[in-house]
Amino acid sequence: MSNLLRLIGRRIVALPFMVLGATLLVFVLMSFSPVDPAYSQLGENVTPEAVAQYHAAHGLDDPLPVRYVRYMGGFLQGDLGTYGVNNSSVNAKIADALPITMQLTFLGLIFGAVLAFVLGIIAALYRDRWPDQLIRVISILSLATPSFWLAVLLILLLSANLHALPASGPLPALFTLGWWRRMIMPAIALGTPLSGQLTRVIRTAMVEELDKDYVRTAIGAGIPKRTVVAKNVLRNALITPVTTLGMKIGYLLGGAVVIEVIFALPGMGTAITTGIQGNEPNLVQGVVIVVALSFIIINIVVDMLYILINPRIRTV
Repeated sequence: MSNLLRLIGRRIVALPFMVLGATLLVFVLMSFSPVDPAYSQLGENVTPEAVAQYHAAHGLDDPLPVRYVRYMGGFLQGDLGTYGVNNSSVNAKIADALPITMQLTFLGLIFGAVLAFVLGIIAALYRDRWPDQLIRVISILSLATPSFWLAVLLILLLSANLHALPASGPLPALFTLGWWRRMIMPAIALGTPLSGQLTRVIRTAMVEELDKDYVRTAIGAGIPKRTVVAKNVLRNALITPVTTLGMKIGYLLGGAVVIEVIFALPGMGTAITTGIQGNEPNLVQGVVIVVALSFIIINIVVDMLYILINPRIRTV
C-alpha cells in the first residue's frame, strides 16, 4: 500500500508542472496570432490612437513573460479574462460548454469501450474461427472510418432519411429521453474508431493470456473455462487495454470538438469556432488551456487506475 501511495503521490506532484507547461505552450503559441484583440473589441474601423490606448490599458505592449505572469495570476484565481464587444466572461462560456464536451467524450468512450470489450473477448474465445474473422473485418473498418465522415453518414441515414434522431437543436436536460436522442449519434460517431483499435488490443491481450500455463493448468485441474476466464484472464488482460484507453482520451476530446460542430452541440468545439470566427484569441486561448488541463487530469486518473489494476506496478 505504501508503494501505491508513493506512486500516486508522484502523479499528483507532477500535476502543477504539467499544468505550467501546458499553459505556457498555449500562451506562447497564441502570442504569434496575427489577430489584434483591440480590433475585436473596438471594431474594424477603430482609430490607431484608440488601438494604442487599448493596448496600454490591457498591457498588450508588455514583454511576453510579463503578460504570461499576469495571465497566470488571473488563471490561478480562476479568471480567464473576457472576450467580445460586451466583455463576456470566458469563464462563463467555458462553464456552459465544458460539461457538454465531457458528456460527449465519456458517452463516446463508454460506447467504444463496451463495444470493443464485447467484440475483443468474443474474438479471443473463438480464435481463428468465423466470429474472430468477422470481428477482425469489423474492427479494421471501424478503425479506418473517420469520425466526421461517419457523423455525416449518420445524419443522412438516421436524421435526413429516416427522421429517427435529431441532428441539431437544443440539448435537453441530462439523461432524459431527449438527451439520449440528441447525443446518441455524436457518441457513435466519436466512439466507433476507438472501438476498432481497442478491439484489436483486447483480442491480442486475451489471446496472450489464454495461452499462458496457468490457464491450461487450471482448466486441466477441472476448473470450468468460464470461471478461469472471468476471474483471472479478464483481470490480467485488462492492463494493456486500460493503458490504451487512457492514451486515447486526448483523441476523444479532440474528436469531440469536431463532432460538436457537425451536430451543432454548444460545447468546447463550438466555443473555439466562435472564438476563431469572431477573432477572439482570448476565448480560443482559454478554451484550449482548459481542454489541455482536462486531458492532463484525466490521464493522471487513468494512471492511478492502471496502478490499481496491475498489482505488479505497486512493487516498482
